Amino acid sequence: MDVTTAVPEPAVILVVMDLLGIFVFAITGALVGVRKELDVFGVLVLAGATGLGGGFLRDVLLGAVPPASLADWRYLMVPLAAGLLTFVFHPTIGRMERVLNVFDAFGLALFCVTGALKATAFGLGPVPAALMGMVTGIGGGMVRDLLAGRVPIIFRGELYATPALAGAAIAVALERLDQPWWVVAVAGAGVCLVWRLLAMWRHWQAPMPSGPASA
Repeated sequence: MDVTTAVPEPAVILVVMDLLGIFVFAITGALVGVRKELDVFGVLVLAGATGLGGGFLRDVLLGAVPPASLADWRYLMVPLAAGLLTFVFHPTIGRMERVLNVFDAFGLALFCVTGALKATAFGLGPVPAALMGMVTGIGGGMVRDLLAGRVPIIFRGELYATPALAGAAIAVALERLDQPWWVVAVAGAGVCLVWRLLAMWRHWQAPMPSGPASA
């Protein structure tokens, strides 16, 4: 057997990474909906917005229409399944908050890489492609928080967008250096993941204003 046929294509790996990230993000969005005491429809809306929001925004900005979330049934079924799962088993899932935060960091790492690589495939330069990777990672959470009536997490001192931007920039740089796809994915996602987990563990915060704002 030709061993090359057993190695997954990069495009397949990127789709799998995308779907895993969507599933994790959708659970976090659904959990917010449950805690806001929304009905099942509201929970599913938040799950879908969180899981698909970043990729949807990226595709619209890139002109990749219709967005992948509308063109591929898997992108709709994954957040739907995650939302229903969370709605039914939310007492158990809610007790796994710290684990979910770790999975959320994994989702952020996956999304920043897939978003950046899709942007480079559409011909964007290094800086815009890195920004698209960051948008892919943080977009769903921003939409979720706005729909839930909360200040988005990236504006509350959390080191969230910065690790995503760093991971996306690493992925873009290595991709332009013609490194193997798996090196690009592991390095970019690894930088984002380690930074985000360290920030959570060490309680690192972005600088915030000191003292009351003047009228």
